[in-house]
Order: sequence, then C-alpha cells, then structure tokens
Amino acid sequence: MVTKPPQSPKADRREAARAQALKLQQEQLRREKRTRITILASVVAGLIVVGLVAFFILQSQEDDFAGAQSIPADVEQPATANAEGGVTFGVDGVAGTTSGDDAVNVDVYLDYMCPICGQFEDTNQQALDELREAGDITLTVHAISILDRVSQGSAYSTRSAQAFAFIADRAPEQALAFNEALFAQQPTENTAGLTDDQLVSIAESVGVPTDVAAQIPDLTFKQFVQAKTQVALADPDLKNAQGSFGTPTILIDGAPITSNWTVPGNLTAEIQAAKG
Repeated sequence: MVTKPPQSPKADRREAARAQALKLQQEQLRREKRTRITILASVVAGLIVVGLVAFFILQSQEDDFAGAQSIPADVEQPATANAEGGVTFGVDGVAGTTSGDDAVNVDVYLDYMCPICGQFEDTNQQALDELREAGDITLTVHAISILDRVSQGSAYSTRSAQAFAFIADRAPEQALAFNEALFAQQPTENTAGLTDDQLVSIAESVGVPTDVAAQIPDLTFKQFVQAKTQVALADPDLKNAQGSFGTPTILIDGAPITSNWTVPGNLTAEIQAAKG
C-alpha cells in the first residue's frame, strides 16, 4: 500500500492561507451584494415616496375643488373668461368678445391631450370659424384637464389648458390661433406631451409677444384649470347618456348637441336650425 507523504508545515501554512483568502473573498462578495441590494431598495423606496408625495399633492389640489358648483372667487381667472370660466370668441376672433345677442352660443369643452377633441377640430374647426366670422355664433372654449394621467407624469393637459387661459388673458388677439395651433401639434396619448419650451415656441409662432410667452411656465392659471375641471365634472348638465362627463362636449345654446359631429356638415346644420 502506497501512502502519501505528509505535507510539510510550510505547505500546510500555504493551504491554510489560500483557504482563508478564499473565505475572505467570498465574504467580501457577499457584503458587496448586500450593499447593492440595500442601495437599490433605498432608491426604489425613494422613488415610490416621491411618486406618492406628488400624487397626494395633485390629489389634494383637485380635492380642494371636488364637487364645486362654480369656480371659487379667490381663484384667479382670465379677464376674458365668462361667468362659467369659458373664453368667448366673437366675429373678430379676439378672446373675450361675442358676436351679439342674435348669435347662437356654441360651447366646446376640450382637453388638449384628447385625441377625439383633435378629431372634432379637424372635422369642424373651419365651419365654426366661418359661422363665427359671419356673426352666426359666439364660440366659447372651455379648456380643461382630465387626461393628465396619460402624459407620463408631465401633467400636459393641465399645462396646456393653463397656457391657453394665460394667452387668453394676456394676449387675447392670439388666443384662438394658439388654441388651433395646440391641436395642429397635438401629442399622442401616453407620451409626455409638449414641453414648456415648446408651448412657449408655439405661442410665439402665432404672434404672442416674447415677454408674454416666456411666462407660460409660471402656471399662473393652474388653479383656475383645476377648479374649472372639477366644476365641469360635477355639472349634471354636461353628463352624457351614461351619466359621465368626457371631452369633447359640445353645447348649442346651453343644450348638448344631438347630431353626429363626426360627419362634416352635421354640426353646421344643427347650429343653423337653432338660429332659425
């Protein structure tokens, strides 16, 4: 029987040293793994906290106006808005004007992120402009925000609606063109929408003075938009047959339209019938 010669004390020490080094290396790897997991968990928790804080801040702001029957008196409104907070446009297309007592009142509730609102604009904008310029209608635009949830956290519906309100207040001659330009460059749902800089650029492109356009990111009329949105959601006269409110909602002399506006000419015919 062949026996293995015993290792020398020096070889034993080398073997023990290698085993100890391997043990230390494994412990270091475990510590590093635990550290990475801890850091990742902290980052995720931090993001969750930030998201929850933002959600509750937005929710609390909306709750301030939930169920409101009218916009509170202490909320700043555009000077060109009517009693319901809608911005009127008469023959000359300037915000805050009307086409006279004989004109039919056409109210359009819209959200600048709403694709169906974009379809409504594509189908009926030219006809409404012609009717308004002829003095047949006073057009009232109600820009609200019900689709912030589909703009990846950027609150695009609120930002664009308040931008319209701001332009209507500070540059009324360009407000209608700004409204139409927002739909001409409408972003799709589930995107972040247009940036503040892009909104400023669009305002400048329709003739809004640079110093006025530059103030759009200040969100001067954010509370106005939030309050107006809650008033619209609570208004029983704006609810559809299913008992809910959505955009676009179109009224003729205060009553919801009955025609199918997706067919060109139908809305015009209903307006002309109302005019008699």
